[in-house]
Amino acid sequence: MNYQLQAVKRAAKGARVREAGQLPAVVYGAGGTSEPLTLGHADFIKLYRQAGESTLVDLMLDGAVGGKVIIQAVQHDPVSDKVIHVDLKRIDMNKKMQAPVELKFVGEAPVIKAQGGTLVTSLHTVEVECLPQDLVSHIDVSIASLSTYDVVIKVKDLILPAGIKIVSPNAEDLIVKAAAALTEEQIKAMEEASKTPADLAKIEVVGEKEKAEAAAAKEAEGKPEAKKEEKKEEKK
Repeated sequence: MNYQLQAVKRAAKGARVREAGQLPAVVYGAGGTSEPLTLGHADFIKLYRQAGESTLVDLMLDGAVGGKVIIQAVQHDPVSDKVIHVDLKRIDMNKKMQAPVELKFVGEAPVIKAQGGTLVTSLHTVEVECLPQDLVSHIDVSIASLSTYDVVIKVKDLILPAGIKIVSPNAEDLIVKAAAALTEEQIKAMEEASKTPADLAKIEVVGEKEKAEAAAAKEAEGKPEAKKEEKKEEKK
């Protein structure tokens, strides 16, 4: 699917652009200069939800073709979580690139279906290297192989699209596994452990020990001074 993003060159500061209901952005990379842009806020949000950060986008700049870009970074307001700024990165179609790609879990784990339990995921994205035309929006991870709780899926087990190479994380890193549901005994033990009151007697003993050690140390420091005073008296 081809994605297209309309933009115009920007002269106003970002705050002014946001006040007008639009979205400030900047595009850079591939040997080009950094250019401030203005995007339609609603248009960008719609595209971002569809394309994400690992899909090539056709940038239309002032109505003309501005080349291929990816959404490099999206800044959110810390209070409202509204998107307030966007970084776009130009892509050289003749050079390999690296980008994060989402892992999409598909299918059903037989062991969970048969015996219950939960799916435990350790990774949700991987960093890939490829030519721009080979970049994908996501990589499917089939969980149909999870036939027992001992079976796991690691990075090295992924079936990758043509031209894609994973550069991070390590091939042996865990992606997903199935975990058995807790038994009633385990749940009860956890609840009891959380209700166990602190042993005040032990806390008091520790406190008294610390006080005794501090007093002993102070007394030891004072002894040399006492000897000096005795010598002074003898001299007199």
